[in-house]
Amino acid sequence: MPVEIKELTIRANIMNGCEENSEVKTEVGSDEDRGAIIAACVEQVLKILERKKER
Repeated sequence: MPVEIKELTIRANIMNGCEENSEVKTEVGSDEDRGAIIAACVEQVLKILERKKER
C-alpha cells in the first residue's frame, strides 16, 4: 500500500553576512573517476526508470 504525503514542511535558516574565513573544499578527481561516477549514476537512473515502467 503506497504512502501518500499530504503536507510537507520545509524550514531553512538563512544567515546574513557569511564568515569570510569559511572555506568550501572540493576534491577534483581525474577524468576516469568522473566517468565512473557518471556511469554509475546513469545505471541507477535507468534501473529506476525500468522499475517505474513495470508498475
